[in-house]
Amino acid sequence: MRSDPLGRTSVQVSTLGFGGAPIGNLYGPIDDRQAGATLDAAWDMGVRYYDTAPHYGLGLSERRLGDALAHRPRTEFTLSTKVGRLLEPHPAPTGSDLPAGGFAVPDTLIRRPDYSRDGVLRSLEGSLKRLRLDHADIVYVHDPDDHLETALGQALPTLIALRDQGVIGAVGVGANTVAPLLRVVAEADVDAVMVAGRWTLLDRTARPLLDACAERGVSVVAAAPFNSGLLSRPYPSADATFDYGPASDAALRRARLLAEVAGRHGTELPHAALRFPLRDPGVACVVAGFRTPEEVVSAASWAVTDLAEEAWRNLDTAAAQAAAVPPS
Repeated sequence: MRSDPLGRTSVQVSTLGFGGAPIGNLYGPIDDRQAGATLDAAWDMGVRYYDTAPHYGLGLSERRLGDALAHRPRTEFTLSTKVGRLLEPHPAPTGSDLPAGGFAVPDTLIRRPDYSRDGVLRSLEGSLKRLRLDHADIVYVHDPDDHLETALGQALPTLIALRDQGVIGAVGVGANTVAPLLRVVAEADVDAVMVAGRWTLLDRTARPLLDACAERGVSVVAAAPFNSGLLSRPYPSADATFDYGPASDAALRRARLLAEVAGRHGTELPHAALRFPLRDPGVACVVAGFRTPEEVVSAASWAVTDLAEEAWRNLDTAAAQAAAVPPS
């Protein structure tokens, strides 16, 4: 699996990146043994970029990732984490974070939004302790949509100063929406943006963002290529999720149409979904989350195997036609 530089930095990211939310018990629990086996499978398949955040399982993802990478040569992998949500003791825990945060972990901690300089430094310090590392290669500002002014005025300048001092390797912003990322690219000296779910086989609304990044020399990290589940199976089921909620009838119809086209070309919907973001030269890598070793093995194979050009033409035509049909 190849690696490419991020923006104008020397930080390298593998074609496929390991998204750390599932090993933080997203939606349901997995044990330490399964999380470790999944991370080991990723390493064995050539994955060298690992992404996490304090938000993922209230620090559980960072701790598990730190355990898995502790015996790996530090110069052979790239690690990113995020700032913007401080973990603090929960004043009134209910027993589980699942209803409020979506992670099947005890809610002994609570997330407090903090995009200030002090909040960034405290968050990064806590992350490095959980990861058992002395530095992070990439630090993203996490979902600053509702705190954009503070992110631009404090969080990003703090990270940029750390990068310029050589403390971290690259600075980025991650979000599920395009508008804040467009503004960040226009106003801040970032190396990368992580856009989740907006540059996928089904949802291509990040096109203006990719164009802006190309003009500024900013790399795009395309996350959530399966749109949180809808594109992850050969034929989407009625209970499929889209953007962390139930898929609408219209989204389900569009995904099934794409699945049928992929099948006619001898491949599967998740293969096309994982490869799609990489078709754009501005996309440095695609990041997906995994719960099992088998999922990693399949994704790593898809990541390095392109589709025939005829398949892409027909998939693009089907996507355009489906998008033009109004929901009913």
